[in-house]
Amino acid sequence: MVAIYPPPPFEPERFEPASHNFTPNRRLELEEALHMLGHDGWLLPEDAQRVRTAARGSARAEIHPLVLIANAKVPDARHPGTVLQLEALTEWLAGHARLPHLRIDPTKIDVAAVGQVVTPEYASRYRILPIALDAREICMATSEPFDTRWVADLTKLLRRDIKRVVANPLDVNRYLMEFYGVTRSVARARDEKARRDPSKLLNLEQLIEVGASGDLTADDQHVVRIVDWLLSYAHEQRASDIHLEPRRDVSRVRFRIDGVLHKVFELPTQVMGAVVARIKTLGRMDIAERRRPQDGRLKMRSPGGREVEMRLSTMPTAFGEKCVMRLFDPDIVLKDYAQLGFSAREQAMWRHLVERPNGIVLVTGPTGSGKTTTLYTTLLNLAKPQVNVCTIEDPIEMVAPEINQMQVQPAIDLTFASGVRTLLRQDPDIIMIGEIRDLDTAQMAIQASLTGHLVLSTLHTNDAPSAVTRLIDLGTPHYLISSTLAGVIAQRLVRRLCAHCAKPGQVDVERWAFLTRGFARGMPEHARVAVGCPECRNTGYLGRVAIYEMLAIDGGLRSAITAHADLVEFRAAAFAHGFQPLRVAAADKVAEGITTIAEVLTVLPPEG
Repeated sequence: MVAIYPPPPFEPERFEPASHNFTPNRRLELEEALHMLGHDGWLLPEDAQRVRTAARGSARAEIHPLVLIANAKVPDARHPGTVLQLEALTEWLAGHARLPHLRIDPTKIDVAAVGQVVTPEYASRYRILPIALDAREICMATSEPFDTRWVADLTKLLRRDIKRVVANPLDVNRYLMEFYGVTRSVARARDEKARRDPSKLLNLEQLIEVGASGDLTADDQHVVRIVDWLLSYAHEQRASDIHLEPRRDVSRVRFRIDGVLHKVFELPTQVMGAVVARIKTLGRMDIAERRRPQDGRLKMRSPGGREVEMRLSTMPTAFGEKCVMRLFDPDIVLKDYAQLGFSAREQAMWRHLVERPNGIVLVTGPTGSGKTTTLYTTLLNLAKPQVNVCTIEDPIEMVAPEINQMQVQPAIDLTFASGVRTLLRQDPDIIMIGEIRDLDTAQMAIQASLTGHLVLSTLHTNDAPSAVTRLIDLGTPHYLISSTLAGVIAQRLVRRLCAHCAKPGQVDVERWAFLTRGFARGMPEHARVAVGCPECRNTGYLGRVAIYEMLAIDGGLRSAITAHADLVEFRAAAFAHGFQPLRVAAADKVAEGITTIAEVLTVLPPEG
């Protein structure tokens, strides 16, 4: 069975009771809706006539009246310059029906449970959607609040109370088709597996073999539908990673959304094996090889028609192959520096570092801190027609037509070091090295810099000053670091406060003092706190923004790079030359009302 977690905390918006003249026990009519909108001052008579004219060419009986009104884009008489939106019309309808309004959040619905309440045909007939249930009550979303013919029947049949809420008619129709469709596909895929293999593969040895070679193949239509829906659903929920994790009986699917993992599905392990095999097929991976890790990539089209890159990685586990898919939306690298999170001061410093003719510039931070996005955005800003930009990566994260990209291939001895050696013969202006992992790569980066090239690369360190000591630890001569290293930035990603619900608030004095110790930063005037609303799934945060610390290696600081450079001493020298750590950049974001101290403290490195 498919399950979506967690069960929803039911907190719909409520309206004051309002009188209405709608006809009970039948669907809402367009004329009724237009009349009441005019009566309530939402719609002018001439605009109502525009809606009637626009609706003549459509199947009015099949389309909800509020959808017809919203599609006509008629002005909102209460707010000049705006048009009537479907969600606002739904709230208006809920007020007249004296029912709560709810914006459906699909990640909080247990699909397996609600899919057993009523048949899809019955739900479609009355435009209802089960969204939550317990031992005493079932919560039903409806877009027809005055049609109550089904309530008594279901109350008697299910022996539970029915709680009704009003939801957007497009959402009700869409999730009704999606939830019942994917539930039906999973059930049929499971039944097909059981039919072909009555043992159901319940022992450990057999479970390990579930997948590409199983009787349930990656090309089964039910499996194809599950995968297509899963990829589309992940993109819609703004997931950056999809985790498919096999277990003994029931496997789970988790999405990483804004840096936080959420368990959103459960699948039978037999079906999960086929789902992973289908994804491996799409990624041109060897579906017969399940004993060793593999990497792949694929492209998908978002519901809006944009191409989205996906990087695939599989590894063997006790109960089958675990698969992680990382989603890269090409549009994210078209942002300017301010959209990434650079302040005006940081933009000026960064441009000074990367718009030079030669030198090494490093971007540091842990996995998932946004280094790739920063580098690709920078490269695309630098990739002018008169500039030759070349990269050596492992793997190529996003294919960009403006730059020349080469993939590391260890099997044929194409490493970072040998790749850079090749790139130097390609007349490059700018070289990007995916990561400096060893002394050979570091030496080739220095060689490229000394021969007049700008080199960009990444390094895994907690902060910017640590990059210098890491290079020395790798065995790089200090005098070469001093002469070639132009600058280092370290970065983290923090969740951005939701613009729809964040409100002004006070910051904790002790935490603020911790962030700003040693730097003159007064208590912020525009700080905001997280609240939570349907737009952000009640988390209070929507999207992420980067915080940066910038370390420019100038003349005074170069003398501090010695053969026995101590991290504490070098950091102190950096502070003396105007270096500001991540915590201060984070404090600035808190003061601007972009994020909160609580969020910042979850990502700061131990050194603070």
